[in-house]
Amino acid sequence: MADIRNLLKRVAAEEEILRSSLFLAPCVRGGRVRAHVFGLIYTFEPRPHEFEGWGIFRPVNEREARLVERAGLERVAEYLRLFPGVRLRLGYRLQNSAWLAFAVNESDGRLRFASRSAEPVVLHMVTDGQEFEQVVARNLCGAWWFEELDRRASPLEAEGLREALRSRVAPAEIKLKGLTPEMRACYSLVFRREELERERRHGLEQRRVAGRDEARLRSALRFGGGDLRGFRDRGEFWLVEWLAHDGQLHTSAIAKNDLTVVSAGICLSGEDRKFDLQSLVGVAEGEW
Repeated sequence: MADIRNLLKRVAAEEEILRSSLFLAPCVRGGRVRAHVFGLIYTFEPRPHEFEGWGIFRPVNEREARLVERAGLERVAEYLRLFPGVRLRLGYRLQNSAWLAFAVNESDGRLRFASRSAEPVVLHMVTDGQEFEQVVARNLCGAWWFEELDRRASPLEAEGLREALRSRVAPAEIKLKGLTPEMRACYSLVFRREELERERRHGLEQRRVAGRDEARLRSALRFGGGDLRGFRDRGEFWLVEWLAHDGQLHTSAIAKNDLTVVSAGICLSGEDRKFDLQSLVGVAEGEW
């Protein structure tokens, strides 16, 4: 019984020390923070939840830790130097301060590298830099954290890659002095993302225009008493499928600029262009 009491007292004492301790840790928005105490790793929910950055935390209990203050740059730099470092090349921003980056496969005897493959890694807390710039990062418990811009790196390399991207040079065609497989892999990733984003914006614009065109056609038909069933783009005109008031389905070619009839799809004795989409409904139903 005495051993159990002593154990309980020890646990209580350690919990009290834990609550009175301060620890430095990085925190991404919506994430958790970790601390190494008494040989154990504790994972805490940060308070406030929306904090992002390097902070000094105090445990509230075994599950929560409250931010005391934002950590200063010197303290963060000193802490980061305790962990393995790599040189990474920035690809593109994922969200908030997280970027996709590639390991730079050159060694100067001081820094180790995450991988010899061309696989990207997620780099957290990037506070400086832009696409293709080289940075120094540190690995904490399997995650990569930004330390600083790499002062050894040539800014001409990053600018050359950005200029190629602005000119939409395909990855296979890029020519740059000193280009490495890692640089090409990084460029390919960013180039592909730019192309997908361009396609996405183009698709959104097409849907916006299609929605506007559909509303225009539907309004014209309703004015005459008809109902739009569908339309297809044929360059300078639309091929419009519509229902007359009597339920008859018609297909007509309609000019885009003024909705005049190019081909009515019904017999108008060659006078199709005298009508527009609104009046065509009445013609089809014998009102003209």
